[in-house]
Amino acid sequence: MRKQLINPPQLHDGSPFGMSQAVIDTASATVYISGQVDWDANHQVSCHTVEGQLSKVLANLTAVLDASGSSVESLLSLRVYVRGELGEFIGDMAPILAQFLGESRPSLTGIGVSSLASPETLVEIEATAALT
Repeated sequence: MRKQLINPPQLHDGSPFGMSQAVIDTASATVYISGQVDWDANHQVSCHTVEGQLSKVLANLTAVLDASGSSVESLLSLRVYVRGELGEFIGDMAPILAQFLGESRPSLTGIGVSSLASPETLVEIEATAALT
């Protein structure tokens, strides 16, 4: 396996944590995208609602897909983590996700969790995509 590290400059620097925003396995043309959260360059959230953070997370995911040479249409799998009981938020999250994904329709798993990257982080999305 040969890998290419992807770290778009507009996203927070993950190197102090020992990670990249994405890694491309060049042998299989697969993009593995680290969990995207609503963080600016200083690790601060911009929204304090699940819906607001989900929109920012999807914008960050798009930035990583673009920097990787992939796209929403090439998403293979999403894992959506939300702080708390997923069922309490799915009604508000589903329309946002459906609009973002359009006809892409990747596999998707939603998981309610007790904690994420910071106490203010409410949503995180990890993804796998093919190169376009």
